[in-house]
Amino acid sequence: MDITPKNPDDPSGPIKKQAKPSAGVADYLAGESKDFIENLSPHLPHELVGGVIPHIPGTEEEAVWNAASQACGTEKIHFAYSIDENKIWYLACPSSTLSSNPDSWCPLLAALPGNSEYWDKETVYLYEQEGLASALRWDPETGRMQVYLGASRTILPRVQSMDANFVTINPDLADIVPWRNRNLKTEKLARATAKTLVFSGMIVTFMAILLLGYNYIAINMLERDLAQVHEQTNRAAEDLMFKAFNAMQSDSLKHMVRIQEILDGLGTLDGTLVIYEVKGRNVHWEALIPPAFAQTVNEKYSARVDDKNAEKDGRIRVQGRR
Repeated sequence: MDITPKNPDDPSGPIKKQAKPSAGVADYLAGESKDFIENLSPHLPHELVGGVIPHIPGTEEEAVWNAASQACGTEKIHFAYSIDENKIWYLACPSSTLSSNPDSWCPLLAALPGNSEYWDKETVYLYEQEGLASALRWDPETGRMQVYLGASRTILPRVQSMDANFVTINPDLADIVPWRNRNLKTEKLARATAKTLVFSGMIVTFMAILLLGYNYIAINMLERDLAQVHEQTNRAAEDLMFKAFNAMQSDSLKHMVRIQEILDGLGTLDGTLVIYEVKGRNVHWEALIPPAFAQTVNEKYSARVDDKNAEKDGRIRVQGRR
């Protein structure tokens, strides 16, 4: 693991290398990872506000932006925050104060609770740069975070008169805490979304072209033998027509003709057809005729004559099968 001395006078006390921000997913999607700047320069804005708000999981950035916008009097702000003890501690400044130092960070951010330079709330954290000094302390009575900012000749004597421990932040050793800007983040996400959609469309188009090319080759270059398919189709059509013809056939007409023949023959003999029953392919019929015509009916229709049980009108029953 890479290490650096804790300070030049004490090389025996190593600590981890200074943590720096790195490119995120949005930077890679937007194609801006190469332009991402890790080595931010320390800069103390001439307007700086700070505060604390309750921590509601999932709404941290929105809550800090609302509070800092009201404190700065503008929605165009840069802000940073940390979460500790179910509270959000933040520092913010108007974006216009960073017009000459766009790629910078405020070392005072490292002293927020939970960050690398924070010790406790009884300590006053100082940072001075180019005649401008800032201090971060917590009121011992109310526990509120207070931010002092002004010329070094006025701020330092005032802070040093306080009964507290003092820590001067070293920007070369403190972990870098970058500013956040909501508008810049939204624009970056929009660029990332647009680029993702373009690449997705290109991939879908390329796949569609490959599919069309494959279909073209399959249709125009593969040998097609439809003779067997044509033969099978004709055979199936013939079988279907034959089955349909058989299904439409009926024995009704044949039996109607047979009944009419029997009725015509019985009519000349003063006979009456009383039963004509069809069971499968077997036909059974019965008729009543005068006893004098029993022999004639037997010869003509091969019917069995029942001359023992005569009907009330004297006629006898004959039974025929086919």
